[in-house]
Amino acid sequence: MRLPGNLKSKSINNLTGYIMILPWLIGFFLLYLIPMISSIYYSFTNYNLLNKAEFIGFSNYKRMLFNDAAFWKSLSVTFYYVFALVPLRLIFALFIAMLLNNKMKFLGVYRAFYYIPSIVGGSVAVSIVWRQLFGNDGVIMSLLALMGIEQKVSFIGNPSTAIWTIILLGVWQFGSSMLIFLAALKQIPESLYESAMIDGANRWNKFTRITLPMLTPIIFFNLVLQTINGFKAFTESYIVTQGGPLDNTLLYTLYLYRRAFTYFDMGYSCALAWVLVGIIAVLTLLIFRSQTIWVYYETKEAGK
Repeated sequence: MRLPGNLKSKSINNLTGYIMILPWLIGFFLLYLIPMISSIYYSFTNYNLLNKAEFIGFSNYKRMLFNDAAFWKSLSVTFYYVFALVPLRLIFALFIAMLLNNKMKFLGVYRAFYYIPSIVGGSVAVSIVWRQLFGNDGVIMSLLALMGIEQKVSFIGNPSTAIWTIILLGVWQFGSSMLIFLAALKQIPESLYESAMIDGANRWNKFTRITLPMLTPIIFFNLVLQTINGFKAFTESYIVTQGGPLDNTLLYTLYLYRRAFTYFDMGYSCALAWVLVGIIAVLTLLIFRSQTIWVYYETKEAGK
């Protein structure tokens, strides 16, 4: 039985499409879907990579909630890190974006210069440099000594300041948010500022009444993106402070890594991973729910 010409053409097009996306499908199943399903299963088992996985039900989750002080410590440190990092990074990114939104010479060079930290900021090499800067014999301590400020304990060795060294490293990686803000600033109609100027508005009025409301969809986008990235931060804590001192920089991902690859407690680490997924999902949902209160859209349908 022969297929009609249009159906044959459609089948050929579908087959071509599937062949074109086949590499992605193979990667999705092998690198995402199968490992994800395996991780869900192992989160209900006692598994150490050497012995056969033993199904133990919700014991890993019960242990996490009721018998693991390090879990709660890492969770509190991570929330502190994210809630301090994200607002500071967004504020700094918006400030730099507004500066670069003005006409000036070598503007492209400045944009590239400010974007570089986002490219290299999360690397191991930069984290090592950061550790040296804030270490006992680092540049920061040497400068303080030259100014007559003697400090016996380095910033990464002080329990009260160690977390801020990695927060500062995270803020320094503001380039991606800055470029998104800069693109959004270019889209604000100049006529709005001209009308405000005629009405006698000053710079602060124009910023609060025009710039911020028009940027709220982009602020919302950056907020979601940076919150998710903040909870996934790992390199900074692992390289700069190694979770110390006194676990004051023990980010959740570092604790998960330790349980998996230091103690080989793979079942428990899988449970930790899925709790993190749940936390990120809930916070993202809350941010999405809040947009009806503070995000301005030109049409009501856009915010739904």
